Amino acid sequence: MEIASKYDPSKTEEKWYAYWMENGFFKSVPDEREPYTIVIPPPNVTGVLHMGHMLNNTIQDILVRRARMLGKNACWVPGTDHASIATEAKVVNKLREGGIDKHSLTRDGFLEHAWEWTDKHGCIILEQLKKLGASCDWDRTCFTMDEVRSEGVIKSFVDLYKKGHIYRGIRMVNWDPKAKTAVSDEEVIYKEVQSKLYYIRYQVDGEPDQYVTIATTRPETILGDTAVCVNPNDDRFKHLAGKRVLVPLINRSIPVIQDEYVDMEFGTGCLKITPAHDINDYEIGMRHNLESIDILNDDGTLSEKAEIFIGEDRFDVRKKIEKSLDESGNLAKVEDYTNKVGYSERTDEVIEPKLSTQWFLRMSELAKPALDAVMTDEVKFHPAKFKNLYRHWMENVKDWCISRQLWWGHRIPVYYLADGTFVVAETDEVALTEARKVSGNEALSMNDLKQDEDVLDTWASSWLWPITVFDGFNPDKNEIDYYYPTNDLVTGHDIIFFWVARMIMAGYEFKGTYPFKNVYFTGMVRDKVGRKMSKSLGNSPEPLDLIKNFGADGVRVGMLLCSPAGGDLRFDESLPEQGRNFANKMWNAFRLVKSWEIDHSIEQPESAALAIEWFGDRLQKEMAVIADHFDKYRVSDALMSVYTLFWDEFSSWFLEMVKPAYQKPVDGKTYQAAIGFLDDLMHLIHPFMPFITEEVWHHLKERKEGESLMVSPMPALKSFDESLLKQFELVKEAIVNVRTVRKERNVAMRDTLELKVLKGDDGYVERFNPVVQKLVNLEDVSSVEEKVEGAVSFFVKSSEFFVPMESAIDVEEELEKLEKELQYTEGFLNGVMKKLSNERFVAGAPEQVVAVERQKQADAEAKIAALKESIARLK
Repeated sequence: MEIASKYDPSKTEEKWYAYWMENGFFKSVPDEREPYTIVIPPPNVTGVLHMGHMLNNTIQDILVRRARMLGKNACWVPGTDHASIATEAKVVNKLREGGIDKHSLTRDGFLEHAWEWTDKHGCIILEQLKKLGASCDWDRTCFTMDEVRSEGVIKSFVDLYKKGHIYRGIRMVNWDPKAKTAVSDEEVIYKEVQSKLYYIRYQVDGEPDQYVTIATTRPETILGDTAVCVNPNDDRFKHLAGKRVLVPLINRSIPVIQDEYVDMEFGTGCLKITPAHDINDYEIGMRHNLESIDILNDDGTLSEKAEIFIGEDRFDVRKKIEKSLDESGNLAKVEDYTNKVGYSERTDEVIEPKLSTQWFLRMSELAKPALDAVMTDEVKFHPAKFKNLYRHWMENVKDWCISRQLWWGHRIPVYYLADGTFVVAETDEVALTEARKVSGNEALSMNDLKQDEDVLDTWASSWLWPITVFDGFNPDKNEIDYYYPTNDLVTGHDIIFFWVARMIMAGYEFKGTYPFKNVYFTGMVRDKVGRKMSKSLGNSPEPLDLIKNFGADGVRVGMLLCSPAGGDLRFDESLPEQGRNFANKMWNAFRLVKSWEIDHSIEQPESAALAIEWFGDRLQKEMAVIADHFDKYRVSDALMSVYTLFWDEFSSWFLEMVKPAYQKPVDGKTYQAAIGFLDDLMHLIHPFMPFITEEVWHHLKERKEGESLMVSPMPALKSFDESLLKQFELVKEAIVNVRTVRKERNVAMRDTLELKVLKGDDGYVERFNPVVQKLVNLEDVSSVEEKVEGAVSFFVKSSEFFVPMESAIDVEEELEKLEKELQYTEGFLNGVMKKLSNERFVAGAPEQVVAVERQKQADAEAKIAALKESIARLK
């Protein structure tokens, strides 16, 4: 293949993705290999690719591609979530635009529209993920409402009901008046808002001149009051014991009760009790056997039980009732007030606490094994700091309201008879059989049964995702035994309760073990000033535009350059630009090597042989570091390791050491070594940048049809000589110093210099002299037994190097330089000694850490002694 002068991702990415797909490299079937499994956090069918998806799926793809190259049977299962509330809202809006009201349709008629919308829009985001390079097994694409997943959801409901975990009851729920459904506690977002605090006077019943004042932010709810409550320890209200008060405007008589729940310091010390519209009031009402009056309709308008303002919106009533209370003399005052208000995550509608008949899942028993699993690291969190958040929620877990008043979703498998009794069954046929048994009426037909109108919460299907993607509720399927438990879950910490905790519960409940071994929590993608990205702020770039501008590889690198596990990523377009620059650096380095003329008859230079020996060990060391980063789920650190290995060590050092002189050929050994190192580096970089590495790999040598870097084994870890690497760092430091001397003295590279070395006790090794000679054009490198007069000198640790110069040395200038270096080194030593004099540090730090500090002390002391000697000599 012809090698282009510039790397153009637009000409390679589609080509290689199509190649991978055609050859089935993403596909996984059970075999004798160790499985490596990831299930995708299923994006909503309503969704399109955003920056959070880019980060999350880049990390998943890196883990999957690396596992594949390590010889594992890598399986990444893609799919989408039906997203009950969000999708139904989209379909309702679409119908409204066409002049159709949802309630003018039958349930089946509405579902036809919903499926049509899903079929059209549902896979958009998955197609967009392909542009990113996602190596999912697309043949396994699942949908939370497809036949297999739906069967699993219904079976799980029936199983949990039979075990006594699911029950039906009237409870206080979070009600979304826009979607007209209950939502879970985790689906309520609390926002700080500027409200008003209304002080309302209640007349004491039978005592026209006596009033009790309460404070509330929701004056419309007084119409549902069934008591006024005071603290029994509050002397101000002892006289109200046993009395009643009148609800303003409607004059309903309600009792004054006493309960220690009341905060004597808040407001007036008197609390209105509205059991149907506040969770705390509901619990007080239960303790005192109070009536619950639900004054709200499902759409947030006032019901007939409110007696006034019937059919009017709750917020319109709030404005009107203020005026009415003022006119009636019941409004004492109104103050500005800042408080937190719950909003529906799905519709951004203000939530109303509301008594409602719902289905609930008892959570406390399910939570115990799931809590233990994380606390004992059977399931490991990365970073571990999220364990405390998880524990707090699990130790205070509440029953899960799993029913939703929608049509789009898994319909609850409960069938009611005319007398209100019901049966729970997986299918209509089983339900009819069970109903005949319960009723004793063999003549019953399906027309005599009415299935529950509600559907299950979206999360009641996605909590089963690692099980149902492998048809885990089907006893005839054995894939679940091979792929489950899965290995890694990559997700945002914002759904730790919604999804992660529930999946762990489901794993232990239905499969007897954890659903995944590791959970990698990504942070939130923010803009460069730390704001959350959103369309309304206009600070969220279009991911596909980024890919078009910088290439998928550049964007992938950009997403990871500052994205530690669990930490928020501050994104701006300089990051994918840096990724694109890295791709260009790789391409240019590769082209440089391929441009060399090869002469197999010439002998390999000693400098090249030394460079190859060094980089071989340097590569092995970094491979061990990268493996350790992956073991600890430090994916961004792994990227930075391979980034600096290629950019600094390979390109800036190794290639400089081995490249032939201008218009001279390279020997065959050196060329093959360079190609071999490039091959290894492409393997290491491939999980991060799959497209350019595949392109380079195919250019390195002729490949057969069907070969691919993505299924080529990762280089094996081998031993390396740590002492050689330490010695070479001294060599590099010496080279940098000679370059500095050239620059400061304006000595051109074409002019040769000499270098003389007065060795200290730091182990500078002469055998690397050929490398030093080549890189800084030295005529000779030799050892001396004493200091060289009239030469520019510098130190590398305790060894002193001299560069004889023809022109006289400026003594004052040299003294100033040495004095500055002495001052710096003494400061450095002082910092080291502070550490070593800290008994807690010496006693508590790992032995090797303390040893490193002691070595720093010895090096600094030796260097200080040599510097002082040089200064004295010059003076």
